[in-house]
Amino acid sequence: MKTAKRNIRTLTKAEITEYLGGLGEPKFRAAQVYDWLWKKHAFEFNDMTNLSKDLRSKLEADFSFPSLRIDTTQQSADGTIKNRFRTFDNHFVEGVLIPATERRTACVSSQIGCSLSCKFCATGYMERERNLEFDEIYDQVVLLNRQSEKTHEKKLSNIVFMGMGEPLLNYRNVLKSIERITSAEGLGMSPRRITVSTAGVSKMIKQLGDDKVKFKLALSLHAANDSKRHEIMPINDTNNIRSLIDALNYFYKQTGNEITFEYILFQNFNDSLKDADELIKIFRQVPADLVNIIEYNPIENAIFSKPEEETVTAFMKHLEKNRVNARLRRSRGKDIDAACGQLANKN
Repeated sequence: MKTAKRNIRTLTKAEITEYLGGLGEPKFRAAQVYDWLWKKHAFEFNDMTNLSKDLRSKLEADFSFPSLRIDTTQQSADGTIKNRFRTFDNHFVEGVLIPATERRTACVSSQIGCSLSCKFCATGYMERERNLEFDEIYDQVVLLNRQSEKTHEKKLSNIVFMGMGEPLLNYRNVLKSIERITSAEGLGMSPRRITVSTAGVSKMIKQLGDDKVKFKLALSLHAANDSKRHEIMPINDTNNIRSLIDALNYFYKQTGNEITFEYILFQNFNDSLKDADELIKIFRQVPADLVNIIEYNPIENAIFSKPEEETVTAFMKHLEKNRVNARLRRSRGKDIDAACGQLANKN
């Protein structure tokens, strides 16, 4: 029985050196191959143009190179670009390039689909097909970075894990992808420019603390009491607000990293001043830097709607009056279903 070829990007530099030594290749060849895999961002063996055709053929015979490809691209009127990526096994996942005056942010996915079933999120109505591998996550960033350089003549400035899936349920691959993204042998980005957003997996938030990660953390709160949060986010059944407050405090104690709360406003559900008071109470129990108040973006299956502008203004003023550092995040890419909560592989 023929065994499956090993993905070349799972090899360490030492393993590549050993393999090439067995072929009689000089030692510097391993550095060239490794450079192509991570720094020069080859997507297939034939891209490795400073290797002989014979060596490229041997690599192709002995290893697989399952890379992500852009399947379709849509551009919003506001400049946001949504990409549907195709995986080697013909699944689809979406990633978004969000340009702003000072920033060019890549919003990347960590899973194909999602298992959490949040009631306001289009991805939550999909099945979770599988986790993305670390190199597939890396490919999203590489492709979005190339898009940023081509469109804006500037590299990405920030990365947010706020696309499809729950990053902390694909813990190993997410952390390994960030290790590659921040490595001098990879994209060399600062971990301080990376934010991982979670719907709230208390145990894994604590694990991030134990692992002394250097990136920022965002908690998708969206309701400031357990009964309301349970209604829209089933994960709250096993990860209630008290456990999340404890986990975030532990994370901060271990890392000192920036924490943000994400809070989508839904009309007549979580947009009253009483809701604002409950949010203030949570904010004061965690060393959070910021509360991002997010515009709701309608999706087909959900019953929610966006509050009136005066309701949003009153909510924001109440937070500010109570010395909560809050920012209203206006949606980008709504016209192409690229905004927060809209990713669903529809294009």
